[in-house]
Amino acid sequence: MFIYNFRINGSKVFKVFFTFLTLLLVFILVFVTYKIFYGAKHAQEACVPPNDIFNIEAKNYTNVLKTVHDDLDQYIGMKLNLTGYVYRMPDFKDNQFVLARNMIISSDYNYVVVGFLSENDNGKNFKDGDWINVTGYITKGDYHGDIPVLKVTEIKLCEKPTDAFVFPPDENYIPTSSWV
Repeated sequence: MFIYNFRINGSKVFKVFFTFLTLLLVFILVFVTYKIFYGAKHAQEACVPPNDIFNIEAKNYTNVLKTVHDDLDQYIGMKLNLTGYVYRMPDFKDNQFVLARNMIISSDYNYVVVGFLSENDNGKNFKDGDWINVTGYITKGDYHGDIPVLKVTEIKLCEKPTDAFVFPPDENYIPTSSWV
């Protein structure tokens, strides 16, 4: 039978533990400081595509739409790329259409049409319900008051996306200057 007798020196264990904890805290402090300064310097590059076109997808569609409508003057000139279907009202001009999505407003899939009023001379070549992908820039227009109007510079027919429906704006959404 073997008997092991271990003697632990409490002051040495404390010194090792304290040294380890101090090194860990210094490492965390250096890492956080690096992330803050490096991240702040490169945040613009990470959030805004190099060609300065902001891509709107189903997950951010209504948040962007609401933000632009709420503070139109801040977003004039911003270039967007988005997909939607052609939707027209009887009082639209020939070159006008809404680049629309259906926003779900209830659990039984009732929806309303939302989107950017868009203008493009080639828009008349597309019929209501056609899914298109457009690139354009935001201007201030008038349709029963000041609203954002997307001046379309590129337009092409596309397939209906799998995430065709969008949801109401997120109450917690906070626009950042990274895409302005």
